[in-house]
Amino acid sequence: MIRRRELITLLGGAAAAWPVAARAQSERMRRIGALMNRTADEPDGQVFIGAFLQSLQEAGWVIGRNVQIDTRWTADPDRYRAVAAELVTLAPDVILVSGGTSSVRALLQVTRSVPIVFTSATDPVGGGIVGSLARPGGNVTGFTLREFGLGAKSLELLKELAPRLLRVAVLRDSGTTGGIGQFGAIQTAAPLLGVELTPIDLRDASEIEHDVAAFARHPNGGLVITTSTRALAHRKLIISLAVQHRLPAIYPWRNYATEGGLISYGPDVTDAFRRAAGYVDRILKGEKPADLPVQEPTKFETIINLKTAKALGLEVSLALLARADEVIE
Repeated sequence: MIRRRELITLLGGAAAAWPVAARAQSERMRRIGALMNRTADEPDGQVFIGAFLQSLQEAGWVIGRNVQIDTRWTADPDRYRAVAAELVTLAPDVILVSGGTSSVRALLQVTRSVPIVFTSATDPVGGGIVGSLARPGGNVTGFTLREFGLGAKSLELLKELAPRLLRVAVLRDSGTTGGIGQFGAIQTAAPLLGVELTPIDLRDASEIEHDVAAFARHPNGGLVITTSTRALAHRKLIISLAVQHRLPAIYPWRNYATEGGLISYGPDVTDAFRRAAGYVDRILKGEKPADLPVQEPTKFETIINLKTAKALGLEVSLALLARADEVIE
């Protein structure tokens, strides 16, 4: 994991510190835009952009010498289009997008020519941002970080962690193909695990509070939080509601667990940013997004927050602890 001090070095370090390979690059200045679907003070966002910058460095790109990075941060989905338009006016050679189909769509509303590399679209084909995974077409390609089958695996992990679980509310965005697909996969697994499902649509904060509280009135309940921009934006509320109502919950990304969520299971997002730097490098060297296949995740991680488990009165088995990639105590 890259540390803040190392990130500062990457952003503004002296040219002498860069590898010789970097100096062999063309001195023509190139421009990269980055749309980050988080606020700038969120630690995981700094880790992601740091991993991206480090991989760019290894490919020979030197900030201030042959490349400039323009980064815009927003955790508000309603601001995606405004931020996207601002980035496009800077005339970037390529834009990196942290987020899924909604942030990419915002960019496509303002440009169909600037190359776009996304890092975490749930269903890029169903969402209409690429023609196919093998041949994206257009000006968009990137990395999909959520297979629908992971929803079933998440339900299995939650049931293993809380064996008395009989009811599960699935927090999802039913307005996206990703939200529909993830819920479908969980529905397939639920009967085998003896679990009854209740879908909860992610809209505004007051509705989430009301729906979770209503669900929590009956015993033996838990939550599965699916991948969505709205879940990410409301994650602090969702985490606090799960603890308040004593609902075991499983989340899609590690930052949910580091911020107090019980358990997270999903792809390694930092790895996707490293790999995205490779695509940005290839595009800057002349390749087209249409010819670069959308890649699926290769690394997955399970994070368990023991402090939260104890607060919920749950005992985590040694077998599950042994399989975890990280345990927060």
